[in-house]
Amino acid sequence: MSGAAAARVAELRSEIARHNKLYFELDSPQISDAEYDRLMQELKALERQHPELITPESPTQRVGGQPAGKFAKVRHSVPMLSLANALADEDVIDFVERIRRFLKLGSGVQIDFTAEPKIDGLSLSLRYERGELVSGATRGDGSEGEDVTANVKVVADIPHRLSGGGGLPEVSEVRGEVYMTRSAFLALNEQQARAGRSVFANPRNSAAGSLRQLDPSITAGRPLGFFAYAWGEMSARPARTQWGMLEWFAQRGFKTNPLAQLRHSVEQLLAFHREMELKRATLDYDIDGVVYKVDRLDWQQRLGFVSRDPRWAVAHKFAAQRATTVVKAVEIQVGRTGALTPVAKLEPVTVGGVVVSNATLHNEDYIRTLDVRIGDTVTVQRAGDVIPQVLGVVRERRPQDAQPYQFPQICPCPLKTRVVREQTAAGEQGAIARCSGEFACPHQRIEHLRHFVSRHAFDIEGLGEKQITLFFEQGWIKEPADIFTLAARNRAIQLEEHEGFGEVSVRKLLAAIEARREISLERFIYALGVRHVGETTARALARGYGSWSALHAACLALAQGDVEARQEMDAMDQIGATVIESLASYFSDQHNAGIVERLTAQVRVRAAERPARDSALAGKTIVFTGSLEKMTRDEAKALAERLGAKVSGSVSKKTDLVVAGPEAGSKLKRAAELGVRVLDERQFLELVESG
Repeated sequence: MSGAAAARVAELRSEIARHNKLYFELDSPQISDAEYDRLMQELKALERQHPELITPESPTQRVGGQPAGKFAKVRHSVPMLSLANALADEDVIDFVERIRRFLKLGSGVQIDFTAEPKIDGLSLSLRYERGELVSGATRGDGSEGEDVTANVKVVADIPHRLSGGGGLPEVSEVRGEVYMTRSAFLALNEQQARAGRSVFANPRNSAAGSLRQLDPSITAGRPLGFFAYAWGEMSARPARTQWGMLEWFAQRGFKTNPLAQLRHSVEQLLAFHREMELKRATLDYDIDGVVYKVDRLDWQQRLGFVSRDPRWAVAHKFAAQRATTVVKAVEIQVGRTGALTPVAKLEPVTVGGVVVSNATLHNEDYIRTLDVRIGDTVTVQRAGDVIPQVLGVVRERRPQDAQPYQFPQICPCPLKTRVVREQTAAGEQGAIARCSGEFACPHQRIEHLRHFVSRHAFDIEGLGEKQITLFFEQGWIKEPADIFTLAARNRAIQLEEHEGFGEVSVRKLLAAIEARREISLERFIYALGVRHVGETTARALARGYGSWSALHAACLALAQGDVEARQEMDAMDQIGATVIESLASYFSDQHNAGIVERLTAQVRVRAAERPARDSALAGKTIVFTGSLEKMTRDEAKALAERLGAKVSGSVSKKTDLVVAGPEAGSKLKRAAELGVRVLDERQFLELVESG
C-alpha cells in the first residue's frame, strides 16, 4: 500500500468534510460545486486504485451522497403577496383617492390607516394550532416557501405558545419580518473575521443566511429579531381593525414595531414618512420605507387585491440613494423580445450599501437626451433602492476627446441582422429598438430560455444565466422541452465531463428539473414568453379559461382567425387587442406551436385555482352595466371574481348573468336579444348572500 496514497486520501477526506460543514451547516461555501466535484473525483479515483483504503466513513460511501442541503417546501394556505410601491407623495395621494373611489366614500369620510416602518429583512409565516407553534415558513415566491420550523423555534422573539389564556383561534398564522440589528450585524462580522470565516454583506443577508442554517444551533447563536405585523389563515379573527390585530399580536407575546402609529389623513401619512426618513439613520435596524394599510378590516376585504398587490396597502419607499462614478463602456443586451437595451459599465461604486458596476440607460433616446458618453462622470441611483440607473452627466468632468455614443444599427448577434425601431399606435417612431432576427437570433433564443427558467416562470434552481448560455452553445438545450429530456438523452455523462460540473452538481440540477415537471397554469402561460403577456395578464388568462386545454384551443382558434374566439377573449377583464394580437401571432407560427406541443408532452399543467366553487356565482360569466348605488363597479367585479365568477366586458351567448343599474345601455338591449338573465343591484346582492 502506498503511504503517499493513504496520506492523500486522508487529506482529501478531511478537506471534503470541512467543505461539507461550510456548505451544509454554516451557509458559507468557500469553493464552487465544480471544485468540490474535482476533490470527490480524485478521492474516488484513489479508492478505485487502492480499495484497501475504503472505509464506511468515507464521503464516497455515504448512501445518497451528500445531505440534500434543502429545506422542505411549504405551500402557504393564504398567499404571502407583495405590496405596490409609492415612490413619491403624489403616489400616496393617488392611493388614498383610489380607495375613496372604489369604496364610494365622500371627501368628508375619514379613512384611518396604520403606518409603520418597512423592515428590510426576511418575511416569515408562523402557524399556530390551538396556540402551539407547529411550523414556520419563509415567503419564497409568495405561494410556496421553505420549512424553517426548527430554526424559528430558537429565535427569542418568536413564542412557542401564544400567551393570554383562552379564546385562541384554532388556527393562527402570524406573519412578520425576521431581521438583525446593525449593532448585532457588526458584532457578528467581527466574530466571523476573528474565526477566519467570511463576513456578511449587510444585515438583511445575514438574517436570511442565519435563518436558513441546516443546523438550528447555529441559528440559535445568531442575534435575530422578529416583528409581527400581518396574518395569513385565521380560523377566527380576534379584531376588527389592523391596529386591533397589532394589539392582539402584542398581547399574545409578539413584538410589534414601537414606531407604528394610527394616522387619519393623507397629510398625516406623508408627515409620518418624513419623520421616519429623518429617523432612518438613527435606527438600529434597516428600513427602506414605510407601509400604510387601511385600518378597517371590512374595508380591506371589500377592496381586495389587484394582480399580486392588495388595494388597501402600499409601501411608500424612501428616495433612492445616489452616487457618482465613471462610464467605462456601453454594452448592448438583447432581450427575449429582441429589444436592445444599452447598459453602462461603470467604475464600481457603493450606492446605499450595495456595490454597483452596471446601470441601465434604457434606450437610444435616453442616451441622446442625457448625452451620455464613454468616459463621462455620471450620477447613478438605485431606484426604489433596487434598480441601478444613470440619472445624468457631470458635464464639467467630461474628457475633451469624449465622442457621442452611436447606437448600433446592426444587432450584435452572429446573424448581424438589422435593428428596427417600432412604430407606436399613433404612427410615430417608438423608443424601443429591436433585432429583426426574431427566433433565429441566438440572443433571443437564449433570453427566452432564461425567461422560461426564471423565478416567476418554471423557477428551476441551478439553471441560471451561465448554465443556459453554456447548454445552448453546446447544443444540449435549444428549446424548453430539451430541459426535461436532458437525463433521457444521457446528457448527464457529458455534463460531468465538462469543466465546471461534476457528479454532485449534475445530480442537483437533474433533481431540480424533475421537481418542476408540474406547474400552475398562470406560471406556464408566463413562461412561454409571449410578448405583452406578463404575470398579471397570465393570471387573468388562467382565471378566465381555467385549464391549459381550454386556453390552448382558444389561442389556436385566434391564430386561425376565429371571430367568436377573439370576441370571447376581448370580453375578458385586463385582456385587450394588443394581447390578443400577440397570442394570435405567437400560435400562428409553426415554430412556436411545435415548441409548445413538445413542452406539454414533458410537463403537467395544473388547472387554475378557482376563488370559490360552492357559491351561487361560481363558474358563471357576468357582465356589469350601468351605475351601481351600494358599491362601485370595480368593487362589484372584485366581489364576483372572489366568488368564482368570470367577469366579462360584453354580452354574448356565453353570458350567464347581466347586472344592470340605472343608465344601462346597449348591453342591456343585447341581453334581452339573447335571452340572458338580468338582475338589478339588489337582486345581485341577494344572490351573493344566498351563498
